[in-house]
Amino acid sequence: MIWQPSSACGDRCRPGGWAAAAPGTTVVRVGALLGVLLGGLLPAALLGGGALRRLSRAILAVLGVRLVWRGPLPRPGSLLVANHVSWLDIVALTAVLPVRLVAKHDVRAWPGIGATAGRSGAIFIDRSRPRALPATVCEAAAALRAGRSVAVFPEGTTFCGAEHGRFRPAFFQAAIDAGAPVVPISIGYDSAEAAFVGDDTLWGSVLRVARVRRMAVTLVAAPALRPEAGADRRVLARAAQASLGGGGYRLAA
Repeated sequence: MIWQPSSACGDRCRPGGWAAAAPGTTVVRVGALLGVLLGGLLPAALLGGGALRRLSRAILAVLGVRLVWRGPLPRPGSLLVANHVSWLDIVALTAVLPVRLVAKHDVRAWPGIGATAGRSGAIFIDRSRPRALPATVCEAAAALRAGRSVAVFPEGTTFCGAEHGRFRPAFFQAAIDAGAPVVPISIGYDSAEAAFVGDDTLWGSVLRVARVRRMAVTLVAAPALRPEAGADRRVLARAAQASLGGGGYRLAA
C-alpha cells in the first residue's frame, strides 16, 4: 500500500509572460549553483546549523531569488507547518531557521542532497509503509521536546500556489504530544515559474528558475497556536490552515 497525496496542478499553472534573464545570466547562475553545491554540501552535512543556513542562502543568491521574511521568528521547539509550492520552499526555510525537516524517504537517494539532509537531522517519512507513520510522528515529537524546531508540509505534495491541498493532521499530533507551539508559515512567490508540479524534474525546475530575471519568495509567519493536552489534531490542522488566509494561498505580490 502506498499513500501518495495528489495535486491537479501542472503546466497550465504556469501561464508564462514572465521577464526572462539574459541567456548568459542563466548559464552563469547554473554554473554558480554547481559551484556552491560542490563547495557547500560537505560542510553542511558535517556541521549542519550555520553551515546549512549559509548554503541555503547562497543557493537563493546565485539563482537570483530574493528572500523576504515577515512576522516574528518562531521560538526553538516549534512545529512549523507551511504550504508547499516548490523545492525552493525547503531552501528558503533552512536559510532563515534551524529546523529538522520532514522529507519523503526518496530524498535519501538524491546524490549529495540526501546525505546532507540525513546528517542535518531530516526526519524521513516512507509513504510506502503507512504503518511506520506513528513512529515517524514520535520521532518528530521527540525532536520538539528536545527544543528542536521541526518543519513539515502538511499538504503532502506541491501545489502551484493559487491552488492548495488540505492540511493532513498526522504531524500535528507531534506538537500535541510534545506540548509544542504550532507556527503556520505561508510561502508565496512572485512568479509561477517557481511551482514544482506535474511532471517536473528537479533539474528542469532549476533551469526554469534560473531563466527568470528576478524572483522573490516571501515567508509570512502567523501567530503561534498553542495546543492543549488532548487536543484534536484534525481541529488543530484546520486552525493552522485557516490562519494562512482562510486556507487559500496566492502568489506573493
